[in-house]
Amino acid sequence: MCGIVGYIGNKKAIPVLINGLSKLEYRGYDSAGVSVNENGVLKVIKCKGRLSCLEDRLEAEKLEGCMGIGHTRWATHGEPNDVNSHPHISQSGEIAVVHNGIIENYMQIKEFLAGQGYTFQSETDTEVIAHLVEYYYEGSLVDAVMKVIDEIEGSYALGVLCRDEQDMFVCARKDSPLIIGLGEGENFIASDIPAILEYTRNIYILEDKEVAILKRDSVQVFNSLGAPVKKEVFKVDWNVEAAEKGGFEHFMMKEMYEEPKVVRDTINPRIQNGELVLDSINITKEDIDKLDKIYIVACGTAYHAGVIGKYIIERLCRIPVEVDVASEFRYRDPLISERNMTIIISQSGETLDTLFALREARKGGSRILSIVNVVGSSIARDSDDVLYTWAGPEIAVASTKAYNTQLAALYLVALDLGLKKGTITKEQVNSILDEIKKIPSGIEEILKYKDGIQKFAHAHFNSKSIFFIGRSLDYALSMEGSLKLKEISYIHSEAYAGGELKHGTIALIEKGTLVVCPMTQDCLFEKMVSNIREVKARGAVVLAITQEKHREELEKTADMVLTIPDVDSLVAPISAVTPLQLFAYYMAIERGCDVDKPRNLAKSVTVE
Repeated sequence: MCGIVGYIGNKKAIPVLINGLSKLEYRGYDSAGVSVNENGVLKVIKCKGRLSCLEDRLEAEKLEGCMGIGHTRWATHGEPNDVNSHPHISQSGEIAVVHNGIIENYMQIKEFLAGQGYTFQSETDTEVIAHLVEYYYEGSLVDAVMKVIDEIEGSYALGVLCRDEQDMFVCARKDSPLIIGLGEGENFIASDIPAILEYTRNIYILEDKEVAILKRDSVQVFNSLGAPVKKEVFKVDWNVEAAEKGGFEHFMMKEMYEEPKVVRDTINPRIQNGELVLDSINITKEDIDKLDKIYIVACGTAYHAGVIGKYIIERLCRIPVEVDVASEFRYRDPLISERNMTIIISQSGETLDTLFALREARKGGSRILSIVNVVGSSIARDSDDVLYTWAGPEIAVASTKAYNTQLAALYLVALDLGLKKGTITKEQVNSILDEIKKIPSGIEEILKYKDGIQKFAHAHFNSKSIFFIGRSLDYALSMEGSLKLKEISYIHSEAYAGGELKHGTIALIEKGTLVVCPMTQDCLFEKMVSNIREVKARGAVVLAITQEKHREELEKTADMVLTIPDVDSLVAPISAVTPLQLFAYYMAIERGCDVDKPRNLAKSVTVE
């Protein structure tokens, strides 16, 4: 959440900043602003609302400076308004700051600065940084920033301008992502790669408590002690087009259409000459035999992938698995030891709750295996083993293709662990891999029938409350389907285990209530048919998702049947989620919602 862009070079800064911020709109924001150093004067333009509002204001300003910082804000401290928007400027106009994250001790700092005569205009925690940098400034911006990051507690990615230092600016980070783009005669900072990919593919990934000085022709990085740090250049290997809509109306639809490719990209390199090869996971049989529990920790959609991972790992490896919401994990004092392994799942690799959960697990001695999409992200760097999901950039806030690849990666991990542990045979592994390899073509078939899903959504988009029910893997799948619907259509929905209906939930079913039923588990098919009959008897309308082989039977009971190509029940959730995503998408479209940028949500959640 929130986006930072910074530029220094020979171009006018404003077009670069606005272009970069537009590439970060997917992160979620409610206001935007820029600051440019023009001949020793810091000009700040900011406003509540979309980036287009900021562009309208900039039209009248004609800022010419070649160095500046920009920000899209997602409100945490203080309501969304012009004053609380970033950048924030210090009392004398000496310093301008943009900030992602949360300063936990800002009230103490604010009281101190008030005692020094500083007055505050906003309700934000960020404004204290601008004043504190000014308080410490004695001719060296980097020295002042170093002193500030010793004082502040919490998370931050900072871009800092000083009116008296017209040939450089400073950035710093802790627990909030920030990269440096390396150009020729120009350099950049950004919260994420798409913001600067149009200008350079060479980046530095800042580590916690590193501070950098950016000039037109150089970048210097220092650690928290002020010692120079030699950084390795990371080369971005995907292109600008991967972060563009490519003719689709929304990023979300484009990314659903990419699911067949990204699932292939995630599984195919790991199957070599018919063998499962996970080179990046160096876990031996001896390591596995020592394990008495596996934790899976994640947030949101990644958490739902983890619930399916629990079922699969326990079934194939016979190791107890506990799935935890990352934001709760470290606060419940979990019982962690060296006999545990913790699987961390995150699309961005920067989710703050998940990163803190990782550190809690490591503190207890657990081995860390991460499943992430972004190479070089904080979670990837802090893990013992990493399995990358090759989903490419995912721009829509609601995760789609990343979820499919997280599931594929979890299946590969389960097969690898089970084979090494001896709980499954090589023949069983090959049989399951053969089924997984069917998934991409299966998703391609599902996408061909999206018009039928749209027609059903058109008939039901006025629903006030929708229930998802399923059993076993389909219950986990129901949770993700329900979340997808909630986050982009704003319709209330809940997911329940099918067997729980009779324990209270069925009281909510009345005439016209829509119930969505994933039914991919052959061994539980008849029980789910019974659950459908229960809700139908009380007036519900039922949408069922199942394999093609069950269509004819289900059409006798359900009002609408969406099918996936026949595939083994064990791996069916990887493809069965796609019709649920399409359903959520079309429900949101019919309701006129902003599909790619749903209200109050952000793509990468880097605050607690």
